[in-house]
Amino acid sequence: MSYFQFLGRNVRWLFGGFLLTFFSSFGQTFFISLSGGAIRQEYGLSNGEWGLSYMAATLASALTLPFFGRIVDVLSVSKTILIVVPALALACFAMGISQSILLLVVIIYALRLFGQGMLTHISMTAMGRWYSAQRGRAVSVAVVGHQGGEALLPIVFVFALIVMGWRDVWISSAVLLLFVALPLTYWLMRVERVPSAGEHSNVNTRDARNWTRTEVLRDPLFYGLLVAVLAPSFIGTTLFFHQDYLIELRSWDKLQYSYSFTIMAFMTFIFALIAGQLVDRFSAIRLLPAFLIPLAASCFAMWAIEPIWGSYVFMALMGVSYGFSSTLFGALWPEVYGTRHLGAIRAITIAFMVFGTALGPGVTGYLIDFGISYPLQIFVMGIYCLAASAIMLFVSRRIEQRKLAEQAA
Repeated sequence: MSYFQFLGRNVRWLFGGFLLTFFSSFGQTFFISLSGGAIRQEYGLSNGEWGLSYMAATLASALTLPFFGRIVDVLSVSKTILIVVPALALACFAMGISQSILLLVVIIYALRLFGQGMLTHISMTAMGRWYSAQRGRAVSVAVVGHQGGEALLPIVFVFALIVMGWRDVWISSAVLLLFVALPLTYWLMRVERVPSAGEHSNVNTRDARNWTRTEVLRDPLFYGLLVAVLAPSFIGTTLFFHQDYLIELRSWDKLQYSYSFTIMAFMTFIFALIAGQLVDRFSAIRLLPAFLIPLAASCFAMWAIEPIWGSYVFMALMGVSYGFSSTLFGALWPEVYGTRHLGAIRAITIAFMVFGTALGPGVTGYLIDFGISYPLQIFVMGIYCLAASAIMLFVSRRIEQRKLAEQAA
């Protein structure tokens, strides 16, 4: 089946998965941080205090996700959407009217849990469960909704500020979620995909046996995988969260900087599709050692290049790594741990990723307050990526050896 035939036959579910990741943008750091300067000013917060508040809320969402995320194994995708999207809309509306720091932390908790966490979780779980032999392609199409949001929403946000305040933008986001996102995603996903007879006869033999969540948590290789899996979320969230500070530090024009998101989104889109083809051909496990190398290069570029075009180089390289990682993570867990308990297992992995997104802004914010150079921190992140890539050489080989032993048994 050609790529275009695959798209044509599966457009309903692929578009539904795409929209779920697109609308998760309202809980993603890049969107929340667009209001970061205004929030710090109105609430009287320093970089460290804002980072700590964000970290606390995100950590709470990470602790909640392993329990709440199991709902995808109990309810259908469409019924889960009916719960999650209205909850995210309520959080957006509350952001637009809140005057309390305590309420602000609760709002960020809800944005992170229902936006970044659950909408992405629903989309990736559906693609991982409904597809097997062409899982890489399915994930690569659905996941580029993230890049659609990253390309479009920062520019829309900047222009919206011309005609309305930042609080009005959040209220408008709630309206969009309730009256566009909710009915459209529910209608698209209410009919679950049933694989054809041909697909049943060509089941992806790369999938491992069906591990339980308890078994996964006892597996040492799972924590080895997290060394690499957490890097994109930690680094990306940290850089997006403190982007206002970086813009001020380097005297960049905010509108010119916003164009860099379009570059990143384009590169992520292209390389997510490329990664989908490579995953289907070689497997996600074999791609593990390479996907962080472009991210390392992007960190070094941001550290070394001070003019505005440095942000474009950084975002382009980050897009390459994000494209690979977004597709890779959607296809990896079924290959390593099977599909029967995929919702519960993915909830754990996303919780760890959300934990990484919580840790980054808080730690780096206080390091900035203590006078530690932010560009130097970015350089160290690049070194970490190279070290994690080396570790993945060992981890990927051990996983493949284990799967061969299981198949032989």
